[in-house]
Amino acid sequence: MEQYVKKGYLNSEFRLFHLTDQETREVEYHYHDFDKITIFLKGNVSYMVEGKSYELKPYDIVLVKHNDIHKLTVDNSVPYDRIIVYISVNFMNAYRTDSYDLSYCFQKAEEEHSNVLRIPSLEKSSLFRSISRLEKSFLDNGYAAELFRQVLFLEFMIHLNRSAQKNRLEFIDTASCNSRVLDILQYINENLDGELDIDTLAGRFYISRYYMMRLFKQETGYTLGQYISQKRLLLAKELILSGVPGTQACFDCGFKDYSTFSRAYKKFFKST
Repeated sequence: MEQYVKKGYLNSEFRLFHLTDQETREVEYHYHDFDKITIFLKGNVSYMVEGKSYELKPYDIVLVKHNDIHKLTVDNSVPYDRIIVYISVNFMNAYRTDSYDLSYCFQKAEEEHSNVLRIPSLEKSSLFRSISRLEKSFLDNGYAAELFRQVLFLEFMIHLNRSAQKNRLEFIDTASCNSRVLDILQYINENLDGELDIDTLAGRFYISRYYMMRLFKQETGYTLGQYISQKRLLLAKELILSGVPGTQACFDCGFKDYSTFSRAYKKFFKST
């Protein structure tokens, strides 16, 4: 069975870098085990996250949570310029108190069913000014330059969350999507521990099983069975890393048989 590939590796709590590519090969569907923020600066890029496709504009902010399956398509006739941030869950937790939570923007994006935030008016936006300072910091090689960039990133995150909280950002609609497929995706992710066989899903959404499978593949680029299985495995890994025993994680993620789960887990993650 075709598998989604894990891309990018985070050896610390936080990584921030600025990339400009004249030629970018197409990145296929993949996932990360950390959260990712992309500040799009320049280029012609289409981003697809969990079945939703977005055409990006300069200074759009793309939020991709860990385990979200996504890909991007880049037009190489113009340079692709962006700031990328990899953030571990521990990093976010370190900046969470009773009065604020830097991961609020991710939660709000999930509520809005949109992965891309757009600044309506750049000239008046404190968030845009924060992004500009962050962008310029990559030209700074002075004392503690890397630490300075991290401070500016925290400033950016504060402005981002303030803007999201006060509805100063536009959670953009997808450029193209099928509402029925989005409903199926949402149902699957909310019920990974339940019955998700093809006939059950087809009955729930009043659709022919064959048409549903063809539509899902056409709209998302991956098969329905493949998506369900690997989403369950990703959830299982998260539970196991949090201390849940493997046998419990197996059944909590909808697998009926531990030996089947164990073989699939080993094949997917290359570890027991």
